[in-house]
Parts: sequence; C-alpha cells; structure tokens
Amino acid sequence: MDDAAAPPRVLVIGLDPRRVPGPWDPEPVVEAIEAGLAEFADHGVSVETCLIGLDGSDDVETLVGNALRAHPWKCVTVGGGLRHSEDQVELLELVINLIRRHAPDAAIAFNSTPDTTYEAAARWLD
Repeated sequence: MDDAAAPPRVLVIGLDPRRVPGPWDPEPVVEAIEAGLAEFADHGVSVETCLIGLDGSDDVETLVGNALRAHPWKCVTVGGGLRHSEDQVELLELVINLIRRHAPDAAIAFNSTPDTTYEAAARWLD
C-alpha cells in the first residue's frame, strides 16, 4: 500500500484514568475513551493512544517522545484531562512542546470529552 492510500494516523495523548490518584472509579472514563476511539475505525482513520499516568511511574518525555516518533501523524489530539486541571499545567506544556519537536507537521487538536475525540481530530483531517 502506498502512502497516498494509507489512512490518516491520529495520536491521542491523555491521562491514563487507571493511574490517576484519588478515590474514584476510573472505569466509566476508560469506557468513554474506548467508545470515542471506536469512532475512528468507523471513519477509516488509524488511531493510537499514549496515556500518561499521574502515579509517577512514567518518564513522560520518553513515553510521549517515543509515541510521537513512531509514525508520521496527521493529527495529535490532546485530551481534556491534561488541559482542564490547573495542577497539570507543566505537564501540558511539556506535551505540547514535545509535539512541536517530534511531530512538527501534525495538526494539534483538543477534545472536550472522550466522546468528542474523533470530532476534534476530524477538524484537521483532509
């Protein structure tokens, strides 16, 4: 298959709900993420995720950098968990600057909720 026939690739970077501390049930968020990602297949768009834990177990620069270098991305969508939390501003800055460094040709999109992830990326797909 040549590149012209290949489906566009989208990388979704967000928080891993199972590794966000707190007394809460992450499963509804996990299910919402999975449902949002399923929409990509419905539209013939390739999608991968890079989920960051807030439990201190990730080397964020390595994890995100490796994901960004894995493929040429048409769009990188940054999840709301990174943007909507005032205590994650430095993490958001790091992620945005890693995108600029490792995927400079990719559009950057922002979803509102997990179920708007495809919609956010689709704004930047041909």
